[in-house]
Amino acid sequence: MEKVLVLIVGAGPSGLAAATCLSEHGIPYRIVEREDCSASLWRKRTYDRLKLHLAKEFCELPHMSHPSDTPKYITKEQFVRYVDEYVDHFNIFPKYSTSVESCEYDEVSICWDVIARDLVNGQVTEYTARFLVVATGENSEGIIPTIPGLHDFPGDVIHSSNYKSWNNYAGKGVLVVGCGNSGMEIAYDLASNGVETSLVIRSPVHVMTKDLINLGMRLLKWHLPVKFVDFIILTLANIRFGDLSKYGIVRPDMGPLLLKAKTGRSAVIDVGTTQLIKAGVIKVLGPISCIRGNTVEFEDGKKSDFDSLVFATGYKSTANTWLKNGESLLNANGMPKRELADPWKGDNGLYCVGLGMAGLAGISRDAKSVAADIKSAVDSMGPF
Repeated sequence: MEKVLVLIVGAGPSGLAAATCLSEHGIPYRIVEREDCSASLWRKRTYDRLKLHLAKEFCELPHMSHPSDTPKYITKEQFVRYVDEYVDHFNIFPKYSTSVESCEYDEVSICWDVIARDLVNGQVTEYTARFLVVATGENSEGIIPTIPGLHDFPGDVIHSSNYKSWNNYAGKGVLVVGCGNSGMEIAYDLASNGVETSLVIRSPVHVMTKDLINLGMRLLKWHLPVKFVDFIILTLANIRFGDLSKYGIVRPDMGPLLLKAKTGRSAVIDVGTTQLIKAGVIKVLGPISCIRGNTVEFEDGKKSDFDSLVFATGYKSTANTWLKNGESLLNANGMPKRELADPWKGDNGLYCVGLGMAGLAGISRDAKSVAADIKSAVDSMGPF
């Protein structure tokens, strides 16, 4: 058994940010990670052409800016290097290949009892922690929806987290399901390199440019009303893209920044996909009704044959699979309850970082808040 003051579960950007902020307050911690590296999502489950969609000042972890010569919009390789430098600079030593199997609050010891398994040698370690920080992320596991006939589809079926580049799809007909940032950019990567590409758009979506979102975030720093900022960037977006509804892309009723704040849903940053849609290079299709062999049938009666399916249909939190007694903080989907005044704080020393659907900027805010709250609690408690 290992007794720790704070146990952080997850060594992605959220866990690393929490570790740094705790260190700044002089709070000791232990950090465990089920993968064999930090920021595994960025290293292993992102496509090759990925660039961050926000300007670098909105993509920093606490207490360390990006180097001055870093471009405004950074690639995933540049971000991974930044993470490695962050880990080295703040002397963070995660215990890798360590999977938390269960975690339960003990009201007698007023601690969290955690069972973790070393995935290399199978050794089990029991931790007793006064404070627990859930930092396993919003994107722990990819979601592929249940569709009649999908299991009998004879071609390739992957989640977008396993997509790397168009090279694996040359000469094939590919259906990309989902119109978020991943789906739109994967469709562009395929189509711009000569792959026959179709795209399922199932729901309204805002299409913006990086610079328009950057403008909006800068205006919000001046404390302008969100609806007014949305009006400005939507007007500019309509000038830039025109009416996209005739191509199957319909805007939500709520503005892009307000929608992000209220629901966590992000606007799509256009990388050239809309131009290919307008040109007919990418075919837009509606929701799928069923799949029969290679044939995909759609709710509007259309049918098309495909060789491969790429599901860019989002992710889910897996925190509830191992965390017991977390209902004070997390809902049934493993995400913070929105009615909480502090959506990073639960009962009994339970916290979360990076589950607020607010990107890297939100991670930084959460980590600072969590560390400050733990520091306050430690200062008021007796010896541990």
